[in-house]
Parts: sequence; structure tokens; C-alpha cells
Amino acid sequence: MLLTVCAVFYAKAQTAVTDTIVKELNEIVISVNKFPEKKLNVAQRIDVISSGYIARVNAQNTGDLLINTGNVFVQKSQQGGSSPVIRGFEASRVLLVIDGVRMNNLIYRSGHLQNAITVDQNMLERVEVLYGPNSTIYGSDALGGVVHFRTKMPVPATAGKLFTASGNSFVRYSSANAEKSVHADVNLGWKKIAWLQSYSYSDFGDVKMGSKYPSKYPGFGRRDSFMTRINGVDTVVKNADTRVQKFSGYRQWDFLQKVLLQQNEKITHVLNVQYSNTTNVPRYDRLQDKRNGTLRYAEWYYGPQERLFTSYEFSIVKAGFFDAITANINYQAIGESRYTREFKRYDRLDGRVEKVKVGGFTIDTRKTWKNHELTAGIDGQLNDLKSTASRVNINTGASTRLDTRYPDGKNKMNNFGLFAQHTYKFKNRKFVLNDGIRLQRISLHSTLVDTALLFHLPYTEIRQDYVTVTGNAGLIYLPAAGSKFSFNISTGFRAPNVDDLAKIFESSTSAKQLVVPNKDIRPEKTINVDLGVSQNIGSNVRIEASGFYTWFRDALVKAPFKLNGQDSVLYYGVKSQVLANVNANKAFLYGFSASFFATIANDFTLSSSISYTKGRFETDDTKNSNVYEKQPSGVYALVSKKVSSKPLDHIPPVFGKTSIAYQHKALFAELYALYNGWKHLDAYNADGEDNAQYATADGMPSWATLNLRTSYRFGKAFTLQFAVENILDRNYRYFASGFSAAGRNFIVAARAGF
Repeated sequence: MLLTVCAVFYAKAQTAVTDTIVKELNEIVISVNKFPEKKLNVAQRIDVISSGYIARVNAQNTGDLLINTGNVFVQKSQQGGSSPVIRGFEASRVLLVIDGVRMNNLIYRSGHLQNAITVDQNMLERVEVLYGPNSTIYGSDALGGVVHFRTKMPVPATAGKLFTASGNSFVRYSSANAEKSVHADVNLGWKKIAWLQSYSYSDFGDVKMGSKYPSKYPGFGRRDSFMTRINGVDTVVKNADTRVQKFSGYRQWDFLQKVLLQQNEKITHVLNVQYSNTTNVPRYDRLQDKRNGTLRYAEWYYGPQERLFTSYEFSIVKAGFFDAITANINYQAIGESRYTREFKRYDRLDGRVEKVKVGGFTIDTRKTWKNHELTAGIDGQLNDLKSTASRVNINTGASTRLDTRYPDGKNKMNNFGLFAQHTYKFKNRKFVLNDGIRLQRISLHSTLVDTALLFHLPYTEIRQDYVTVTGNAGLIYLPAAGSKFSFNISTGFRAPNVDDLAKIFESSTSAKQLVVPNKDIRPEKTINVDLGVSQNIGSNVRIEASGFYTWFRDALVKAPFKLNGQDSVLYYGVKSQVLANVNANKAFLYGFSASFFATIANDFTLSSSISYTKGRFETDDTKNSNVYEKQPSGVYALVSKKVSSKPLDHIPPVFGKTSIAYQHKALFAELYALYNGWKHLDAYNADGEDNAQYATADGMPSWATLNLRTSYRFGKAFTLQFAVENILDRNYRYFASGFSAAGRNFIVAARAGF
């Protein structure tokens, strides 16, 4: 069917078309091999989001940018959050990388993360999304894939000039959340030195959801009431407009500075400093929770989400034996916190603060000879965590000690790795071989200073030390220009971090489940097989499709657990079921994605993509399920064992995007639809992070939105953008999200450059 549709559009296409399709397979990618490489020679599926596309999408944050591709699913628990999902893996199972440096650290949780929005999308040169395990290059955590953010580089003066200056700026307003954003960057370039500086600031108000509700769920997501303090007393107030998601707004600012020194034709130095921070970010989904018929929380918010990143990078080409060497040393400081206070508990503003420091280095080399390319390197990271907590009486200011989210003693996690990635291009130019191997060591040490604050844990120290070997092998077949068939097999792993091993927290909004430490869990491991095809039909149509199957072993899932022999404990006066992370026997995931791009007439293009994923895990259910038969010897033997299969969490419903775009000289316009299928309750994981409590009684309904974006460029320096998102004002939520998406949203932006 897809081939037929594409052939029809091909027949209608004109002969004078853009060269977008021709360039696609020859596009240069960097993330997969650390050095520039054509997509044509890479077996793994990769999407590239260019700076031009980023400016055109005009997204409010990096999560919304990924959503707009139609290829990456993103979960949101609040406006200030975006958690990418790749092939059914999310959070700590998806690796985030910024300018070649891992962002994932020892407290990246398995639930939902908002760390991606600390990257300023306005200063990105490109985003490369790698699908499937990439542990060979990047080590732990890259089970579902890698999202690699690459920021813009300073540009020295060229063409014999002694000095050049350039810059960009924009202002933007969005109606659905009264967003007001401003951005400015400037590049100053001399013959050997270049300096790049940027600032971005956004003020996001409360989001107003759509008015067109699913007919069966007319009240879905409505905010009927909210909690506020009147004369110092917690009071439930009726919401004047139930579509306004009260207390979902926040503010964010981002700063980037880079200095480039071109020492000579061979040697380059780059100093990179990035800083991102926010105001308090309300945890909107928890502010909806009720207990005994009334709102449970008077306050639930994340403290400022702070990220400081610094790095120094040294690059040299034609360095003796090697064609290129790149070395990087880097440092990251991350601040996170959570504050909660229940209704009319003025003595209990509970704050838990995490300070993470990460130092790292990478050394990468490239050698090319005959038809071979070899990338080899070494990398390491040292993670350190300080976790504190206190309880404050908001009336008196008195502060008392509180149990910390993570152990309040020593928390360190270190990893070191060696890798080699090889590419061989056969002499007939029809086959390309990719293969690689990595040796990785990861150690963790966590101490619990006081385990008796609430209850006794059976141990006061957690130590783990693992050495793993991962690899990949892929074969590409290029039968003709514009045709590519690929097969890839790769292994991945994720070592348990402090969040997996030692965290204590409430898992359920009913406060009847408590997750406790389990020091005996093991690393998660995957084996993944990919098949891919990319076919150009002339210069007008491109078809792409890929399928994958992942064997997931020792998958970490939350399951009933016993603490000191008991399956429930008292936690702040509430009897709570005990859960812990445990290694499931095995799990599996499979799915496919397909897309096409066609030029259907002069200046008109049509594109569409769709993705589907399914995942389940299996456990032995031995209670009243084993079957024994009497053997001739008179001995009863086990002849069968019942195995139960349950849904994995984080598995998105089918989703995709269809777009028709018009580009003529200075005018651009795009009409597009984003859509998600149903996620029924029987496909939810009850003990995981699927958040069924924020869905309807039947699960999360399917939805589709119709959207329009336009822009017009006045000369070379000024562009005016106008967009309408969710034109039909549809009310909807993304799967696993406790926060409704924006309703009809008018966006106006003006961009200027010099």
C-alpha cells in the first residue's frame, strides 16, 4: 500500500524539484562514530534535526521539538517536563548527550525525566537521534537509543577578513500559555579566535487545554478546583475556568558561551560553558491527586532545575599515525529538589535536595587506510551525589531532619570504557560492514548513614562493580544509487545507578505503596536486531522503513518485595505495600516505523511517518501453577511451569505525523497532523510508571491534531512566523502523562539576524 501511494505521488511530481531526497542518504552524521560519517555507511537508523528545521518548528522547548518530528514519543507530567521515549525505552534507558558528553548521571530515574528541557533548543546546530542500543560508543544507558544535542560552534573570520560579526535574535508569544520568550546570540570572529555568546529567557503561564472533549469523557482533565492559601489557611477554591491548568506555569533562562582558538591548520581548542536554570516547577499531575475526596497536596513542586556544563576540547588532524584526535575534559553540576506539603499540614513542607557533580573525559582517534575506517577511544566519568532533606513548619520556620530520597552518606558511581568502531567499504561499493566492541567497568558505592529514621534497613552499605563487554555488527547493501538495505545486531547494557539501588519514595498517589532499596539487582542487558530499507523513486519520492526486535534480559521492574520479612510497613503513619526494583526473568520488545517523503508538485511536498512498539516481560508464576506428573519410576516430576506475561511500562501507543508543505522563495507554509492511537488499560503496567490514574476508566483515548505553521522572510535579515497549533481545539493527553496538552494555540514570532 505504501509503495502504491508513493508511486501515485511520483507520477504527479514535476521534474524540477529540490534535491532534499538525493541528499538524505549522503547526509553527514557524527554521533554514531564520533567523527563525520555519511548516513549511507551507517547500519543503525539515525534521524537528523537540522538548525533550519529547529528554527522553523519554533518549539517552546526541546521536548516539543522532538514531538514535532513525529518520530519520538515524549511524556509530560507537567509543563516543565519532557521525557523522550525511544522504542519503548525511557528516562535512564535513553542516553542524552550534549556536545559529545553524557548527560545521564547516577540519579537519572527509570520513571520520567525533565532533564532534556535544560538544553536550549535555540542554540542547537543539530540533533541526532540514534535508534536502538549504542553501548559500543557510549557505554551504559543507551538501550533504546541516544539523543545527541550538538550546540552551534563559533565561526572565525574567513575569506581573508580580519574580523566578522553576526548574530540572531527573536521574540515569541504563544496564546495557550501566555508564553513570552526572547533570545539573542552573537558571534565575533577574528582570524584565529571566535567567540559565541547566547541568552534565552522564557516565561510560561498556566496552560489552557482544548475545549473539544472525547464524547465519552466530557470532563477528562478538567481542573474543577485548586488549592491556595487565604489568610494563611489552606483553602480549596473553585476554578473559574476548568480548562486552565492552574499552577502549571514556570520560567526558564539559558546561557551559552563558546570560545574557539584555531592554533594552526591542524590544532583547534574549544572552551564550552552552558548554564540553565528555572524557577520552581509545579508537579501538575500530583496537584490533582485526591485523598478522601479532597485535594491531597497544598504544594508539590520541583525546585529550580539547574544545570552547569563546562568542557575543554582539543582537536588535531593529521597527528602522526592518526588522521584525527579529539580529547575532551568536562565538568557538570546539577541541582534538583522536590518540595511537598499536604493539605493543612503547615508543619510539613518536606524538601529533598540533590546536588550532583560529574567529572569526565573522552579521547577519540580516527584512522583511515584503504577501505577501512577505525575509530577507537577511551572515556570515563566520576559521579558524586550529596542528598539532603528537611521538614519545615511554614508558620514558625522551624526545621527538622527528614529522611533523604537517596542515602545521606557517600554516593559515588564511576565508569571507564575502551571501545573500537570499524567500518569497511567493500571494493565493489555495494556492501559496507560496521562492527565494534566495547569493554566497560562500572563501580558504585553508597552508604546509608542512618537507616532508623523511619525503619531499619537490613544493610548500611551498597557496593557494586561490573565489567561488561558489548558490541555491534551490521551489514549494508547498496544495490543502486538511492537504495539502501541494512541489517544490524547490537548489544546494550545499563548498570543500576543510585536511583535504582538505594532510593526510598512513594510510588503511588494513594500513598499505599513504598519503594525501598534492593542491593542485589543486576545490570540490564539487551540484544537487538534491526532491519532497514531506504528507497528513492527517482528524485521525487523516498520510502523508509525499519523493524526491530529486542531481547531484554534482567529488566528492572517494580514488584512486590519484603523488607525485614514484611510485605508492608508504616510510612509516616500510613500502612504501605513494599515494592522494590527487581530483575525480571526476561522481556521483549518489537516494533516498526515507516515514512515517506514525496514532491507532489512544484514547491509542494508531502511526508508521513508512523511508529509502533510493543513490549512485555515474563516472570515465573509458581503459585498453584506448576504441573507434576507421576513417572514410571513412581517419582513425581515437574513437566510444565506456568509463565505469566505482563505489559512493560513506557510502551507508547502507535503515533505519527503527516504533513504537506509549501516552499516558494521567501514563503513557507506547512499543514500537518500529529496523532496517537489508543492505549487501553489492559496494556498498562500496574506497578510501573504508566500513570493509569491520570487516564480515563478505559485508558488513554486516541487523538489527532491539525496544525498550521507559516513564515515569510523579508530580505536576509528578518523573518515573521505565525502558527496555529491544535486548530480544532482538541482536548487530549499523551500516554502516561498527567498533564493535558494545550488547546488552540496562536504563535507569533519575529526573527532578525545580521
